[in-house]
Formats: sequence, structure tokens, C-alpha cells
Amino acid sequence: MSTAFRSITPFLRTARQGLRNGSANPLQYALKKQTTAGALNICRTYAVFERTKPHVNIGTIGHVDHGKTTLSAAITKRQAEKGLANFLDYGAIDKAPEERKRGITISTAHIEYSTENKHYSHVDCPGHADYIKNMITGAANMDGAIIVVAASDGQMPQTREHLLLARQVGVQKIVVFVNKVDAIDDPEMLELVEMEMRELLTTYGFEGDDTPVIMGSALCALNNQRPEIGQEKIDELMAAVDSWIPTPERDLDKPFLMSVEDVFSIAGRGTVVSGRVERGTLKRDEEVELVGKGLEPIKTKVTDIETFKKSCEEAQAGDNSGLLIRGVRREDVRRGMVIAKPGTVKSHTQFLASLYVLTKEEGGRHTGFGEHYRPQLYLRTSDESIDLTFPEGTEDASSKIVMPGDNVEMVVTMTHANAIEAGQRFNIREGGRTVATGLATRIIK
Repeated sequence: MSTAFRSITPFLRTARQGLRNGSANPLQYALKKQTTAGALNICRTYAVFERTKPHVNIGTIGHVDHGKTTLSAAITKRQAEKGLANFLDYGAIDKAPEERKRGITISTAHIEYSTENKHYSHVDCPGHADYIKNMITGAANMDGAIIVVAASDGQMPQTREHLLLARQVGVQKIVVFVNKVDAIDDPEMLELVEMEMRELLTTYGFEGDDTPVIMGSALCALNNQRPEIGQEKIDELMAAVDSWIPTPERDLDKPFLMSVEDVFSIAGRGTVVSGRVERGTLKRDEEVELVGKGLEPIKTKVTDIETFKKSCEEAQAGDNSGLLIRGVRREDVRRGMVIAKPGTVKSHTQFLASLYVLTKEEGGRHTGFGEHYRPQLYLRTSDESIDLTFPEGTEDASSKIVMPGDNVEMVVTMTHANAIEAGQRFNIREGGRTVATGLATRIIK
């Protein structure tokens, strides 16, 4: 998210060095000194984001090592060949050293590309069970998803969990990409994988019978091998994504709100907060307020906006944006806070919620729980320890047990005050599994 913000600082430093060395044109001096990659980054600094096509947020989900990141790279390569993207190879998407070392995705990576019809922000979600928290954040930002399943394995634990989580955070449409078909010689095996995936989609409330299922090889597409299962299948996939995943209606008229996913500081410029804009619009030099994580609201002004790594005049609902804010230290901002129009959002510690407790078959608990059960709440980009109790006046509350499969009303008390509103959805997790989904129905305090 930060390429443009970060890249200008070393460039200016080099220009100042040229001035000290007596250069008549310090900017030209700096450009000559920069590497090709650096020069490209500087050019990107001045790139402006233009809204010429409908924008959709999608992502790759699925089990670890089934080829999500390879597919993401293959999509950017194929679209780059059409002048609709910048190619990002596997290493550019899996940026963290521990990701490259282990060969798995840990954090969510944001990628941008277009088709002839739409502009996409693509999130490559982690498939490893240890990093499911990061996947939840990524999925919560999606309007639709591509679920990747290896033909050699079929559906696996994270295939099922990702489908469940995608449904819980409101993803309505999914396209299936059956990957690694180059490793399978038996057509019946591919038919079986497709049939199982359609059944699984139906189980989790998606349109299993009608969902597009594309079979191909992301690696072949990436390496320009066997176009009938490589590049041609990427074209087929993007056509399916275009037609199957609708362009969502955005809440542009509501007060601005963005959940903070990441925060970093830039020497000489200030603090940048990034995330997906949930609603409303925001222009440069407008005042905003940081709210949540048990802290007092922090008022500040947005001095610059970057959307999809390009400078823009306005951030709006659906955008993945970086906001440069004035007079706020990096350590004063926490992931999970929201940045909003002043006075429109408040922090709360307690609310009434309607919960659905997942069954064992859905990946939930095997046993019930009672009052003062203390799992983790996942709300927007925040995760928080909570205490669950029954509403005041509940008969035999101290001995009452909530069982898997139950729909129940409970009071949620958070350890720290967070920005929450009636009507907001959330997930509850414990010990690496989702145990309940919920809807906030009334704020208590």
C-alpha cells in the first residue's frame, strides 16, 4: 500500500546530495542515481488513480499450498499482456521473508488489475491455519472470491473453513478454480473434485449448481506452457469473475469510515494508516477522528490520499486506501481502530447480540458453553477478548448451557472499548476455530 508514499523520500535525499555536490539540476542528478526499480517507484508516486470502470474487491482463498499466490501472479501476468495490469511475480506478492522461506502466505497482499469491464483490487489471503486471523480481515473486504483447490488434493480443511468464513463475512458470490490439473491424467478425478466442490458450496449456502468452475494450471499460465490449461484458462476465469461477481452498491452518502488494517510512519512526512473504506467519501485536508482499542478519540487531518498505490483526490467506499495524517505518532494508532468523520462513531464496551453457534460439522465446538465464556471477538480488523453472559432477567442463567447449532441472545462485554454499531456483523473464535457468528442488535454501554 505504501510504495508511492515511501519512494519519494530517498529520491529527495539524493537530489539534496546533488545540490550539495554542485549539480545544476539536482532532480536530474537524482534520477540518474536511482536504480531502474527506484525510478519506476518515483514515477508511480505521481501516478493518479482514475475511476474509469466499476470497482470490485475480490480475493483468492483456499487451503495452504493449493496455488493461491501462483494464481494471483498468473492473473497479473495475463492481464499485463493485455495492458490491464502490472505483472507481479510470486516473490513480489509474498513479500515477507518468512513467507518466502516457508513458501506460504502469512499476511494479506493487495494486488490491482483490470479486465475490459471492471477494475479489481485483489487480496491474496493466507491459507495456513496459523494465519486465519489475517484471512478474516482479507475476506471481510471482499465483494466476491476465487476459491482455489488443487486437483491433486480436492477439498481440504482450510478449503472448508475459508468458505465458511467467506459466507460469515458476507461474501455472496464465489468462482472455483481447480488448480494443478497438469498433475492429473484421469478425467474422472477432475469430475469428482468439481462435484465435491459444488456440494460443498451448496452446504455453505452458495449457489453450488450454478457457480462457475474453471479447471487449469496457474503455474502453466505463469510459465507460458500448455496454453489450453494455462493462459486460456486465466482468460476463462476472468470472464467468469466479470459475469458472476456483481458490482456492489457502495454507501457513498453515509459518513466516512475506514477500519485501520495497517499503520506505518514515513520519515519527514508523518503517519500513514491504510485499510478498506467501509462507507462514505473523504477528500484531502478533511478532518477525521481515530476511534477504538480502548483509547480516547484522536482528531487529525488527512493531508494526502493514496488509492491502489496511486495518488487520488478522494477516497470512497470500497477503496483500499492509505491516508497520510497530521500530528499523530505511529505508536498512537492501533490496527482495529476506525478512522471516521468526527463525532459519527463512538467506542463501546458492551452490546446485546444475536448469535448463531456453529455445529461440530461446521467446524465449531463439540460441546456447549455457559455464562462467562471468554473467546475472541473478530470485528472489522480488530480482535478482542470478550466475556459472554445472558441478558438480565434470564432464568437459571448460571446453569444455562448454549449448545452447538443454537441461536441465542447474549451480552458481549469487550476488554477494550471499540467502535461498534447496531447491525454490525462479527465472528467469535476460540483455539483456532470459528465457534459463532453474530449480529450486534443493541448497544448497552
